[in-house]
Amino acid sequence: MARLKHSALALLHCRPLWRTALLISVLAILFLATTANPYPVPSSASDKVNHLIAFAELTILTRLAWPQAKAVWFVPPLLIFGFAIEVVQATLPYRDFSMADLAADGVGILVGLLPWPGLRRARKADLRNSPEPL
Repeated sequence: MARLKHSALALLHCRPLWRTALLISVLAILFLATTANPYPVPSSASDKVNHLIAFAELTILTRLAWPQAKAVWFVPPLLIFGFAIEVVQATLPYRDFSMADLAADGVGILVGLLPWPGLRRARKADLRNSPEPL
């Protein structure tokens, strides 16, 4: 059990992994938000649920990639990203600008912030995590 916990904590501390995952997610979300979908893409029946899930994921990945960052530093860029997607969609003939989508992005960000306090406590080192004596 201790080995599993150590492996899980090592994974949580692997910031390059989370930063790479964040970049891939941003690119994938940008692609999905601007494509005409000529092929089936797994998604929810509701566009708002898709927005909520996407921005919850972006928020969680951002928190894992930069755990020391305060929400005031990354929430506005995430909202700006959501707004930029809507602006781009407004110029596409097969997409529309929607403030409801932007609101769903904001709710997704709030959902992504919910699990963080418990995760932060799990990542703190204490004396119980010190190496065993020889």
